[in-house]
Amino acid sequence: MLRSCLVVKLTPHFSFFTQYPRPLNCWRFRCGSSRLCYSNSCINIKCTLNKKISYSFLGDQKSHLSTSSQTAASLVECSGGITNRLSNKAKRKAINESPEGVLRHKLNKCSKDGDMVEALKLYDEARSNGVALNAHHYNILLYLCSSHASVKKENKSDENTLNLGLKRGFEIFQQMLIDEVAPNEATFTSAARLAAARDDPQMAFELLKRMKSCGIAPKLRSYEPALFGFCKRGDTDKAYEVDADMIASGIMAEEPELSALLKLSVGAKKEVKVYEMLHRLRATVRQVSESTLQIIEDWFNSEHAAKVGEKHWDVNIMRKGIAQGGGGWHGQGWLGSGQWKVVKTHINDAGMCLSCSEKLVSIDIDPKETENFATSLTRLACQREAKANFNHYQKWLQRHGPFDAVVDGANVSLVNTQNFSFLQLNSVVQQLQEMSPSKRLPLVILHVSRVTSGPAQKPHNKKLLEYWKKNGALYATPQGSNDDWYWLYAAVSCKSLLVTNDEMRDHLFQLLGSSFFPRWKERHQVRLLTSNSRPSLIMPPPYSTVIQESANGSWHVPTVSDDDYETPRQWLCATRSRNVSSLRQLWTSSSTSMAA
Repeated sequence: MLRSCLVVKLTPHFSFFTQYPRPLNCWRFRCGSSRLCYSNSCINIKCTLNKKISYSFLGDQKSHLSTSSQTAASLVECSGGITNRLSNKAKRKAINESPEGVLRHKLNKCSKDGDMVEALKLYDEARSNGVALNAHHYNILLYLCSSHASVKKENKSDENTLNLGLKRGFEIFQQMLIDEVAPNEATFTSAARLAAARDDPQMAFELLKRMKSCGIAPKLRSYEPALFGFCKRGDTDKAYEVDADMIASGIMAEEPELSALLKLSVGAKKEVKVYEMLHRLRATVRQVSESTLQIIEDWFNSEHAAKVGEKHWDVNIMRKGIAQGGGGWHGQGWLGSGQWKVVKTHINDAGMCLSCSEKLVSIDIDPKETENFATSLTRLACQREAKANFNHYQKWLQRHGPFDAVVDGANVSLVNTQNFSFLQLNSVVQQLQEMSPSKRLPLVILHVSRVTSGPAQKPHNKKLLEYWKKNGALYATPQGSNDDWYWLYAAVSCKSLLVTNDEMRDHLFQLLGSSFFPRWKERHQVRLLTSNSRPSLIMPPPYSTVIQESANGSWHVPTVSDDDYETPRQWLCATRSRNVSSLRQLWTSSSTSMAA
């Protein structure tokens, strides 16, 4: 009989299965005993004073255990002079060509192809051959199993795939813990998805709690199996509990999560929660998808929605709420009474609703938020650009700024044309100068290659560039730099307009990770439309494209639109006839009281 001992730091992974054993019935644990049993092997647990556990594997010898010990010994032996003399390239080659490296490569391909069956075949072969699996191997297997276990059952083949994914997924998760491979966030999330796939959101939630107790920070995806599972069941209390835990962990729900909670709340006639979810959508999502819009429309058309709402309200409280929120909402609850009038409509260029004639507002941006955003933008830019280059640019901007407008020169010069057009760029610059109260030239940002080669060498273009440079209106970003950082920083720090058709959705702008950024874009981005004549500028709208709650209790909800600026965005307008008259009466009584 082989006896091999491992000493590892105390972790609570094993204790989870003694507390929540329902799907893992192969585990046996006797209260007061220090032995956990799985099949024919046992794990003796001996706690020591320094918070470590000594595990001794007894019973039938398993090839993967002995092989793991041999592999570890080989690694220790190789850590001497021989390995030190190997080049990095040789080390990488040795790792890639090892059994573990080959398995990793093959499993990565299975993950890319979504091939669970082949991945399980590779797993079984690896175990029979004594290949030691690490966290990456296990996570790919669990990901594939959980993905296939979640597939919709449309035929017998889908049902077989689902059952196979569930069965093998739980087996692999158990084996991972037996092998003492430390799980991470991806591991727990895949296990939670397996639990949700077998309609057990409670187990998914328990896995989430166990992950947090292990000191592993959860992500939004970590909450989804439990949250969506409880929403699907219609279990409001548990769904709200998961949501509260998510908020406490500092995780911000996005539209899919908020939409699920909204649908649950509408179905359960929880008007307070419906109100809360609408405001969370307003604050984080701003514009909603068609599916979410349908849920909102269903709420306003429901009999229960017609029954809720304050018939009388204090005008002064309403004013204070709107002022504190920066405009566009008051947060005082449902106002008015009676049936809602729900219409899909549009907003005109002046911000007037074409259904109820209410004028939407432009919501203020806190100057402090702008300052904080500029600081974080500087920090990120200095991390990804040569710090000396960006510091030099900041000093240049202090000497020559501020500007009323900033132009993304490369983007503007290439709108609807394959060739870099200085003619189109100059037309935009001239229009911005005409619009400027001080008639000042805007700041044009171009990469240095754009001002020293190609079309820039033509005499009239060279003369134009010299004119801009002489007037402090041109900045050429250095070699190796990303000019996006430069024009964005200038527009934010100068609080100016930014002319670009770049939707700013790529990885660079994802790094900004702030709800402030889309609000800033809405107020400052100027887009360009080109035709056979002079290019035209599309100025920011005079109102905020965000869910708005009016002082009279009406609601306006915008939908997500594509980049076709000529197609009007669809809005949902929800009003009550009694709201306006009630508000007028209150305004009249308030004015009379003030006069008295």
